[in-house]
Amino acid sequence: MGTIATNKRENILYYHSGTTLGKQTLAYVEASDNKVLDIDISKTKVTGTQWAQIADGLRVHISDLVEKEHPDFVKNYGKTPVDLDDEDWLKVLENHPEVVTYPIVINGETFLQIKNPSDFAKFLGHHL
Repeated sequence: MGTIATNKRENILYYHSGTTLGKQTLAYVEASDNKVLDIDISKTKVTGTQWAQIADGLRVHISDLVEKEHPDFVKNYGKTPVDLDDEDWLKVLENHPEVVTYPIVINGETFLQIKNPSDFAKFLGHHL
């Protein structure tokens, strides 16, 4: 996979199926009227380029996509603060997708981290 092709008639969801939040968010996204492209990051490898594009779309630093308190992150990288450069953060995301903070929905040029499944319902209300 290269860069992310976006479309206003399609919701792209990046989520981890091993989390309750990921499963609940998928249900909300599938209930929308838009076509859905769901990408389960526990099964589908997301490239560093795509992670960088997602971070840019969310207007956050790549490291902000990582849950630094996640047990797997702490086990592999130690307790915060962890000093990694952008390339290293991308490798964390590529090799340990379970540490991604929240599901991410993309619709056209709009990128949103879903911290609560109802966030997607609010998102729909603004993008109908």
